[in-house]
Amino acid sequence: MSDDRVFATPAGVTLGPLGDVAEGAARNYVLQLRAGRFHGFVVRTGDGVVGYVDRCPHMGLPLAQTLDGYLTPDGSAIVCGWHAALFDIASGACLGGPCPGQSLTPWPVTVRDGAIVTA
Repeated sequence: MSDDRVFATPAGVTLGPLGDVAEGAARNYVLQLRAGRFHGFVVRTGDGVVGYVDRCPHMGLPLAQTLDGYLTPDGSAIVCGWHAALFDIASGACLGGPCPGQSLTPWPVTVRDGAIVTA
């Protein structure tokens, strides 16, 4: 059985309006590419976004157990819903849990003309 998940996207893919992601919230995106499906998420930080591949470095599982459930209740960190690992929103670095010294894989995204776009 082959895994058709890919872990990078081409630049210039419009994901949608920035307004689709509330301030201080996260949103999941799945892109169907020729090589397979890409799973990622973005966290809105003011007028900008940071993006990560939706894969915990500890077990390789998607982080969220519920749709768009990537952040701690207070919105201060990214959380893995499986083992409660915490990650810094800005850098993706592990802050606590079973992932010392590891980080989330960045997904280059930016905001252009009010839309979230892969970079």
